[in-house]
Amino acid sequence: MRAAAYTGAGTIETIKRTPVPPGPGEVQIAVAYVGLCGTDLHVLHGDMDARVTTPAVLGHEMSGTVAAVGPGTCGASAGDPVTVMPLDWDGTCPACLAGNEHICQHLTFIGIDSPGALQQLWNVPARCVVPLPAGLSLRHGALVEPVAVAVHDVRRADVRYGERVVVIGGGPIGILIATVAREFGASVAVVEIDQGRRGRAAALGFETVDPVAVDQAAWVEEWTGTAGADAVFEVSGAAAAVLGATSLVKVRGRLTVVAIHGQPRPVDLHRVFWRELTLLGARVYERRDFETAAALLGRGAVPADELITAVVPLEETADAFASLATGEALKVLVDVAGEAAA
Repeated sequence: MRAAAYTGAGTIETIKRTPVPPGPGEVQIAVAYVGLCGTDLHVLHGDMDARVTTPAVLGHEMSGTVAAVGPGTCGASAGDPVTVMPLDWDGTCPACLAGNEHICQHLTFIGIDSPGALQQLWNVPARCVVPLPAGLSLRHGALVEPVAVAVHDVRRADVRYGERVVVIGGGPIGILIATVAREFGASVAVVEIDQGRRGRAAALGFETVDPVAVDQAAWVEEWTGTAGADAVFEVSGAAAAVLGATSLVKVRGRLTVVAIHGQPRPVDLHRVFWRELTLLGARVYERRDFETAAALLGRGAVPADELITAVVPLEETADAFASLATGEALKVLVDVAGEAAA
């Protein structure tokens, strides 16, 4: 079978692998589509070389159908449309015992720490398999994982109906957070430097702010009637955005850090103290977030077609990564099955 693998030094190659039957407790999935994301780019750029063993098959945003189940495996049948929550936890660490398996202290992230979905047949633990709603296309089903990220972020921030929410960063996850927050009943503004991304956010019906052209704090103050935003999400990963984020939050509001910051950032802790702000981190997701994400996509609440910038065959995965790295694409899907899956 064919697969796309990171082979080191910023290189993605199409390779051949021998399929292995699913073992006990495993499900084998015929992969249809795989979405590429910023985490995959971090791997490609060598930032996670300490975690991956080359050649490393990447990919954790996906859809497909069950091809086979291992001995004694229940809960899935051949032909079922599915996606995968790519987390494998040990169940014994303090985090797991406290009910926080999704951030297990020894978490295996499938697609980074173990082989991912950029292969035609993929064996995963049965507990990671999440059914897709009837009628949801496999193309749209590949968006469940990033939508689940957004659902978890919005839940973590406890966004409520009628609140004012600011999302700093108009990339794919920023737009999805804005979409989910609006679905939860919030009014949403997106702060974004790039004109093209601002245009896409505006086309989806969000308020947009250019932090270079206007004073973002003054804009938010006017938008919220001098109160400040109920919830702010930092999704850009920029140091300046982190420093300025606290100035946008109301008294006892919430600031949620979503972006991966590879180094410590200055934070205005006086503002945190003065307004009694809550500072939160949001990392991955729980199963209920996956189920909510699948339901949102199933009922058309997420503008999936507007988010999918391109669909490319497996052999063009390297080119897809290059497109993603420019920042121009929102979501690029790799057609692993080699055909337009339904």
